[in-house]
Amino acid sequence: ALPILDKTETQISNLEHMVQDIEFTQIEMKVIEGLKIGNDCLKKMHEAMSIEEVERIMDETQESIEYQRQIDEMLAGSLTQEDEDAILEELEALTQMQEDLELPEAPTEPLPEKKPAREAAKIRPKEELVAAS
Repeated sequence: ALPILDKTETQISNLEHMVQDIEFTQIEMKVIEGLKIGNDCLKKMHEAMSIEEVERIMDETQESIEYQRQIDEMLAGSLTQEDEDAILEELEALTQMQEDLELPEAPTEPLPEKKPAREAAKIRPKEELVAAS
């Protein structure tokens, strides 16, 4: 009876191993099916959007960011180095013009005394209108 029990135990062990293999294979098949569905989905998405389209969108986004940065700088009153250099050049030119400009001498005599101003006309206050109650 002992060899029959050993043989039965071995067969049960083989069956348990086979069940585990089948369960693992089922899991593998689900993973493979999931990968297949994922790949199909990616293919459809790639068909809808090409690399060129993505590049165009990225370029437009970068241009929009740069444009907004320029607007922010304008609103903040900040100047680029170019702007600042141009302003300094203009200031230098104006300063040079002022130095080259010959102004007449200012008179040194005292100013004449102020004459009394005419008596200002009296301003009449407006009559207030009172609403009847």
